[in-house]
Amino acid sequence: MSWEKEAEEIKKMRVAAQAQGGKEAIEIQHAKGRLTIRERIDSLLDTGSFQEQGRIAGAAERDENGNLKNFSPANYITGLGLIDGRRVAVGGEDFTLKGGSPNAAGLRKSVFAEELASQYRVPLVRMLEGGGGSVAKGKGGGTVGSPAYEKPRFLSIAKLMGEVPVASAALGPVAGFPAARFAASHFSVMTRETAQLLIAGPALVERALNIKISKEDLGGASVHSRNAVAANIAKDEADALAQIRKFLSYLPANVWELPARLSSDDPTDRMDEDLLSIVPKNRRLPFKMRNLVQMVVDRDSFFEMGKNYGPSLITAFARLDGQSVGVIANDCRYYAGAMGANAAQKVRRFIELCDTFHLPIVNFTDEPGFMIGPDAEKDGTIKYGTSAVAAAAMSVVPWATIIVKKAFGVAAAAHFSENGYVLAWPSAEMGPLPVEGGVAVAFRRQIEASDNPEQLRAELEEQLAAQQSPFPRAESFSIHDIIDPRETRPALCQWIDWIGPQLESLKGPVSFYFRP
Repeated sequence: MSWEKEAEEIKKMRVAAQAQGGKEAIEIQHAKGRLTIRERIDSLLDTGSFQEQGRIAGAAERDENGNLKNFSPANYITGLGLIDGRRVAVGGEDFTLKGGSPNAAGLRKSVFAEELASQYRVPLVRMLEGGGGSVAKGKGGGTVGSPAYEKPRFLSIAKLMGEVPVASAALGPVAGFPAARFAASHFSVMTRETAQLLIAGPALVERALNIKISKEDLGGASVHSRNAVAANIAKDEADALAQIRKFLSYLPANVWELPARLSSDDPTDRMDEDLLSIVPKNRRLPFKMRNLVQMVVDRDSFFEMGKNYGPSLITAFARLDGQSVGVIANDCRYYAGAMGANAAQKVRRFIELCDTFHLPIVNFTDEPGFMIGPDAEKDGTIKYGTSAVAAAAMSVVPWATIIVKKAFGVAAAAHFSENGYVLAWPSAEMGPLPVEGGVAVAFRRQIEASDNPEQLRAELEEQLAAQQSPFPRAESFSIHDIIDPRETRPALCQWIDWIGPQLESLKGPVSFYFRP
């Protein structure tokens, strides 16, 4: 006697699971321009590295003798694998079975994905496509609801974000609980043409609110790229998965480790000549901050997130001499770089991300202050701005701040942290508020009474601008140094070496105080 019959049954069930929803369902999936979940996993991971968990999870039908008649696999695939040789957990719905709406085994596997990442302390990548629960009535009486002693399903999802990097991709229609999983991520990316993210679909919206709307207009990429639900938008699935791989490359496997410092062939003493003239002498002319940052950090290391949300502030990962860093910078081409409510929330969340995974933060500052006006007040800018300032003040990772141009008002405090290294360019302007606003308030009556108001305004602004020069501050040791802009990369690479020993002490989970 042997177990050959049972071994053959295992083989048949594995083959059935690999078939997913069947040939026709897979062809329909491909016709929509979307890969299956197994194809996505193969595209994301190093070749041959996937170790699936629950390979025969599903529903089996047997005859009266216990022989296998039919097998329907779980419609959620999860397991461990490698990305560039580093272990990760992966998971995602199988849309070829029930449109990704979880069957019994699929639901259990989807819950297990977070547990898997937590147990092995590895990043989690979700590839989402499907809906949440169904109101369709099942067969038989059975029990109703979950056991009273069961932990909240979202507990492991929330807890995981304080332990390991979590990245999610929306690669088709995503609704209900999977949409919440997408939002519960450190990095979220959705495909431009094929993905929609919805709390509820058009049919439910029409029934509840009497609004007829398409899935794309309700929750497409153009919607979620501007509200921070999706950090980035990808042109296709390959781009989405490539962005996830790049995002993870800057981070440690978990909070008990540090990001790997890579070897770099970009010289630490490189001084880009264009930095000397990138900021115009004319104070009213804009410049391209992204170009400036990319001249300073390691070549081809700049990875921006959340570009379309709060666009006056730039948040990105980059490297300096191979060390992963978080980058915060103002973009003066949007509201002169002023911090609105959305930009403030973006910055606070980014600071917390860097604190969680021990990435030093580098600020390239051109901050005119909080956004003003009726819309800014309605948006609660002062509340969210103050929260960003509190996050900066209480940040636990090392900071370096390069004052490139403006550093005004309370909002400027979101660009500095305790024991930060502060350098200024000759173009820097610092003070309680920009000269234009100061002159308008302090000299309003003199200007109105003048025979030539515009000439007087210009003269006063020029006089006060001279008082905001960085040179007196550097001479008074109010900042650590004023530098030739071309010296920025060498100075920051030197700083990276200084802070190395500090990073070791940051390992482990981080906690935050209550913030406004």
